[in-house]
Amino acid sequence: MITLTKEDGPADLDGVTHLSIGVSWDPTAGASGGVIGKLRRKTGTDLDLIAIAMHDGDPVRLAGLDSLDPIGNGSLLHSGDNQTGHGDGDDETVTVEFAKIPPHITSIVFVAAAYKKGSSFQKARNVSFKVYDATGGSSQQVADIWPSMLTTDNGCAVAKAVRVGTTWKLEVINTTGKIKQGDELALMRFAASK
Repeated sequence: MITLTKEDGPADLDGVTHLSIGVSWDPTAGASGGVIGKLRRKTGTDLDLIAIAMHDGDPVRLAGLDSLDPIGNGSLLHSGDNQTGHGDGDDETVTVEFAKIPPHITSIVFVAAAYKKGSSFQKARNVSFKVYDATGGSSQQVADIWPSMLTTDNGCAVAKAVRVGTTWKLEVINTTGKIKQGDELALMRFAASK
């Protein structure tokens, strides 16, 4: 197992036909104790993993929020919205089947966001991104990406899969920024800037 960083540069995905990115987090009460803290932990924190398919620098499809199969052929699948962060394992996952991705899609940007109003990275702990090689039908974790917890931003461009000829590379971005909550165009502009 390795922890991928921006400094590592793009990782070659030769031989990887199915790639999954999963995000997990633990809910926290922030600075609240007592009854309020217990209620906040029980309610959880809603972070979202979103994959944005790009044609050159232009976003053309979005997997996540309410779109689980945006291309319509199973090539870019989202597991569904986890609104609390409760439970073991990944809270949300995006799986890419590279052979089915249309040829005009040049990259896929993976973004984690506190997208819905009232959600916040400050109400989540131990945010972790896992990279899986899902080739052959079984998922094997091959890497972790750990974002900094020292941010007041509500969006993190985690990684980008980039088409290079007939193959793909995975590049860690790990860049945070502010996204207007509930604004899908702001989310796509944030991804396009990466």
